[in-house]
Formats: sequence, C-alpha cells, structure tokens
Amino acid sequence: MHGSGTGSEVDPTAGSGVDREFLALERELSVFLRRARASSGEMAREVHPELEPAAYGLLVRLDEAGPQRATELAAYIGVGKATMSRQLRALDDLGLIARDPDPADGRAWLVRITDEGRIRFRSVRDARRERYVRKLADWDRGEVAELARLLHQLNTRAESD
Repeated sequence: MHGSGTGSEVDPTAGSGVDREFLALERELSVFLRRARASSGEMAREVHPELEPAAYGLLVRLDEAGPQRATELAAYIGVGKATMSRQLRALDDLGLIARDPDPADGRAWLVRITDEGRIRFRSVRDARRERYVRKLADWDRGEVAELARLLHQLNTRAESD
C-alpha cells in the first residue's frame, strides 16, 4: 500500500540533493537529445530528401570551420574512419560537399561544403533559428545567452572525454 510509511516504497529520486540534481539533469538531457535527434532528421531531409540525419552535423561543421580533413571531421564528430567515409561519400554523391587536394600535404584531401550545399544548409539553419526565436520569445536575452554558455561548457567538456 502506497503512503503507508513502511519504508518499503522505493523513491527513484532518494539520496542526496546532488543525486536529485543529476537525475533531473539526466532526465532533461534525455528528452532534449531525443527531440534533437528527431529534429536533425527533419532538418537533414529539408537539406536533401536523401541526406542521413547524422550527416547534417558534418555540414554544420564544414560551414562553421571551413575545409577539413576527413580525419579531423571524424575526431570532431566522434566517429570512426569507416563511418566518416560512408557519410562523406553520401554527401559527395548528393553534391553537398567536394574534396580538394590539401596544399599542405599532396597525399591528403580537404573536404569542403559546395555552394549548393551551403545554400541548402543555411536555408534550413536559418529556418531553425527562426523557430528558436519564436519558441523562446518570452525569454530574456540574458537567459538565452546563459543557456548557450552552459551548453557550450557542457559540449567543451564532452569533447575532452
């Protein structure tokens, strides 16, 4: 019987305040990540109907950082060489990226986003940003900046793991 005070009930949030805080963080991040994965799939399809959701992140990185070696992209995204090769091949087949010889090392190639890829990607990115503006319209700009700062801090720490 619930609420009998026998102590036999298990409270999943029992423990120290820190435990509750980290449980709440894990729960909210799980919801956020689930929604982000679904959103990435939608955005990828908006860029190109045949684009895999995982490859969308490569376009983000190439647009922000410029041409990169495949090994640099794999390290940044956190995937192996085989996975990176497959994703880059798919992006290349769709005309969203191109490969150019690396002037610093003739044996290596630099991957860059094509003009078509940039136009398609930025159109989707700008529409997504507009959705954020609408969803957070009642937030103070300082709160938005703080959320961005905290997410950046979390991402930076995740990169060093």
